[in-house]
Amino acid sequence: MPGGIAVVTSGFPRRSETFLLNELLALDARGTLAAVFATKAGDGGPLHPGCARLLGRVELLPAGSASTQAARLAERLRGREVTGIHGYFAHRPAAVAAHAARRLGVPYGFSVHARDARKVTPAALAARARRAACVIACNRDIAAELARAGAPSRVLPHGVDTHRFRPRPEPRGVPLCLLAVGRLVEKKGFETLIEAVARLTIPFRLRIVGEGPRQARLARAVAAARLGERVTLAGPGTHADLPAEYARAHVVVLPSVADRNGDRDGLPNVVLEALASARAVVASDVGAVATAVLPGRTGVLVPPGDAEALARALELLARRPDWRKRLGREGRAYIERRFELGRCTERLGRVLERAYG
Repeated sequence: MPGGIAVVTSGFPRRSETFLLNELLALDARGTLAAVFATKAGDGGPLHPGCARLLGRVELLPAGSASTQAARLAERLRGREVTGIHGYFAHRPAAVAAHAARRLGVPYGFSVHARDARKVTPAALAARARRAACVIACNRDIAAELARAGAPSRVLPHGVDTHRFRPRPEPRGVPLCLLAVGRLVEKKGFETLIEAVARLTIPFRLRIVGEGPRQARLARAVAAARLGERVTLAGPGTHADLPAEYARAHVVVLPSVADRNGDRDGLPNVVLEALASARAVVASDVGAVATAVLPGRTGVLVPPGDAEALARALELLARRPDWRKRLGREGRAYIERRFELGRCTERLGRVLERAYG
């Protein structure tokens, strides 16, 4: 693609945004990626595999307003054969992309994921979408939210690397090994998970992989429930660590809820990784989780915040290992059909090339 596309993202790199890394690497492999700009620094943690390939090409924009950052972006791109500027999130990155594209006389567009859409007023979101060459929603939940704001979009789901995340044998015997992965924030619902496992009548072990501001609060909840020997707050993990985490689990749990500000998960990558790893998933029915966790086919859905229903689902899977394994097999097959990374990034690449070609 002559010139290629400049992508504006938020903090880069971040461990919680593997979908961004996967898609940037795919665009780069297609020859579509001209440059990457970040509106702020990344989280400074361990890097996912493949991240080093991009780090030398990411330019951190100076702190300031969206227009200030856009001016710097336009200055850096002026004279280069860039065919378009794509903001990877609907808030600051999309605003910077729009301002810079106007200065350079090229089209812009943006992708929308979940919380980023809620950081922009519906009127501003709709106005930004009307002027965009393309608006991409990563799941149908956020697409519906955009439509309500008057901002139509194209749904292009994130994919999962089915070579890195692949089926491995379940752990043998008891106890039931449970795994939860995610940032330790309110919307992940880990307090509900701790309450649920405290009700279990079966032997179990739970690992929660992640870090975040609620770590101390979760540690207190574990201690109060006297679960210190059975629940482990394992700290953060990268894609280099996670395949082994899934392999050690019988069931992966996503107890997401809407937080006090209304923020909620869309379709977390953890769902796709767990299913690709042929693990049964028990998840809250929030956002677009039901597009991958199909009740009775690839996993079990429970009402968000319902510790009793979550505990019942976990007990059922513990007592029916054959069904649990069948859910895992069907989950892997479903991922291969609908969410395989190469197919998903191929669709994304084609859409962006048509929009900015």
